[in-house]
Amino acid sequence: MKKLLLSLILAFSFANAKDKLTIYFDAGGSAGDAFGTVISNGAKAAAKDLNVDLKVYFSDWNPNKMLENFRTYSATKPDGIVVMGHPGDEIYKPLIDKAIKDGIYVTSIDTPLKETRKENGSKGFGYAGSDNYSSGIAMGNEAIRYLKLKKGDKALVWGLLSQPERGLRAKAMIEVLEQNGIVVDYIEISPEINKDATLGQNVFGAYMAKHPDTKVAFIDHGSLTAQMGQFMKNLGLDKDKLSIAGFSLSPATLAGIKDGYVDIIGDAQPFFQGYFSIVQIYMSKKYGFSGFHVDTGGGFVTKENIDMIEPLIKQGIR
Repeated sequence: MKKLLLSLILAFSFANAKDKLTIYFDAGGSAGDAFGTVISNGAKAAAKDLNVDLKVYFSDWNPNKMLENFRTYSATKPDGIVVMGHPGDEIYKPLIDKAIKDGIYVTSIDTPLKETRKENGSKGFGYAGSDNYSSGIAMGNEAIRYLKLKKGDKALVWGLLSQPERGLRAKAMIEVLEQNGIVVDYIEISPEINKDATLGQNVFGAYMAKHPDTKVAFIDHGSLTAQMGQFMKNLGLDKDKLSIAGFSLSPATLAGIKDGYVDIIGDAQPFFQGYFSIVQIYMSKKYGFSGFHVDTGGGFVTKENIDMIEPLIKQGIR
């Protein structure tokens, strides 16, 4: 009887191991950065719940590295790959089309690949994240309302216009601000700062030294937003004269809000993006589900509502 029971347990364990999916997951930034940590926490939670062999990798927010990593990991023929759409459809779509043809399930998070999804949605290619252009419009309008901006006020937008899809958020913010009479300056986030946001202090300090009458800075980058409280303190900038609007939550951003250095945050809920992307591939691979489109954006965090979600930020969930 004992031998029979042991045989059944071993057989069941072997079946589970055989059926276990292997999924590669692009966490976007660098190991340890705020946004990458939260979005990969979500993926890890889903992998645990679904018994998935999850392999997280990082691309330093570099579109070329995202493409290089995709080529490398798709060559191993995993069950699925979760990507971010920063390289854009024109470059990414042929690679994803080939991977799907080879039997790999692919889905996207954070930055959409709209043309790729149109063609491959029935094959499990979905999207979990915010619409960058809509998020930019919402942030522009909410900042004008919340910060009481008026015609003639000066604003800085620090973003990623050079990236075709990812840059739509900065584009939309600029449009809304200018339509409301706000005077806008723009700075492109360099590849070096995109990879390591701590390097941004000198750029921000140099700009503010030349433009001390800037009323608000829009920081279109989660990890850079997380540094703004410390930048403001180090540079001796007056939090009552300069407002900061940014994106994504982290313990450092939490501290910035509570200290009054960061005023308004657009939250795209990256934990959910990471979690749902693993669910998407699992459901498509196991049960033939098509790609879902889940908009995770639209919410704003300020000093008025930060206390409610503070425990979740500290846990790496928000």
